[in-house]
Amino acid sequence: MSPSAVHNSTANDHFENDLSLSIVGLGVEYPPFRVGPEALETLANRFYPKSTALTKVLSINRYTGIDTRATIGDVDHPLVNQIDAPSIAALNDTFLHEGVKLSVNACKKAIKEWGGSPDEITHIVSTTCTNSANPGFDHFVMKHLGVKSSVEKILLHGVGCSGGLAAIRTAANLALGSTFRRKPARVLVLACEISSVLVRSELDSIDKDQSTRVGVCLFSDCASSVILSNGIGEGDGLEPVYELLGWKHEVLEDTEKDLGFDVDPLGWKVVLSPRVPTLASAAVAPAFQNMLKSLPEFFRGGKVAAAAEFDWALHPGGSLIITGVEQAMNLTPDHLRASYEIYTQFGNSSSATIIAVMDKLRNMGEGRENVVACAFGPGIVLEMMVLRRKSVLEGLPLEDLD
Repeated sequence: MSPSAVHNSTANDHFENDLSLSIVGLGVEYPPFRVGPEALETLANRFYPKSTALTKVLSINRYTGIDTRATIGDVDHPLVNQIDAPSIAALNDTFLHEGVKLSVNACKKAIKEWGGSPDEITHIVSTTCTNSANPGFDHFVMKHLGVKSSVEKILLHGVGCSGGLAAIRTAANLALGSTFRRKPARVLVLACEISSVLVRSELDSIDKDQSTRVGVCLFSDCASSVILSNGIGEGDGLEPVYELLGWKHEVLEDTEKDLGFDVDPLGWKVVLSPRVPTLASAAVAPAFQNMLKSLPEFFRGGKVAAAAEFDWALHPGGSLIITGVEQAMNLTPDHLRASYEIYTQFGNSSSATIIAVMDKLRNMGEGRENVVACAFGPGIVLEMMVLRRKSVLEGLPLEDLD
């Protein structure tokens, strides 16, 4: 892609047909432990008296649709079995040990698939919402990987569950900048969350405030990574995992109080209002149509390609979000098969989950050529991206715009 193509796509809010941006390596690392719904009930019975709010939360916990959640320890992990809930300092120490370890392994998997060397990495874009250390956890991951100290790195904060896609979007824009300068870009993208050790903090709030906090039923631990390339300087024969066609970032108005992750002496507190599934589901259709309008190959003669002609890599924030988007977009469970499977087997790992869904999708056999990735974060922020597996779009059915 020429520098002028980069300039035009930015100025006109439209994307050229060939951005020459590809994900060339992808890695996901879950910790070794799996806990079922009974684990939360065990901890609640050990440390908290019965109450109306706790009974309600434990009832919800049995019907989330999650079979197991990935965690850094089992129900007897020392950090969550102290008399008091662990402090933010103790949580930080745990993250910088366990989270960095998971992150390094996820990055190594992505680098191995890419086939390049850490010395060739030009940028690092990372995200987490379960740690706020300075320097950030990405600094320690970089040292473990042996990446050059001159590599440009960015650590995204405040983006929560949308962080994985936000990091890929940021990496894409960095890569386009390198393209404009006619320089190669190999961007390491990393998302890591250690949520399981916040269980006692959440149970404390349920007990003290008598509030129904469903986040404690959903979240899990994971690190995930991709290598994004702008194609400059690549040898022949490198097959992309996904090509990036375009992306969209949108803030839903007046929703700041509906979805968040507030800092607290005992870590962070999930903010999740009952409106979130409805707000998220309603936002997808207009965002999807506007997204496709910015992509000439999907928008012809005032019509956009039908949503059902894409596979969907949706961040599985909860069962109501998945089914809500399925209904709003006239999809079937098959379109969202990877999201359902990750949610059922591993739970919601916040920012790291969307890359895990993308990884699962590409390993589920032959699917639809083009993929819509979508995630929601605090704000509420919507991140959406259109990806392509291999060949160029040909002859998708079109539907009239509403």
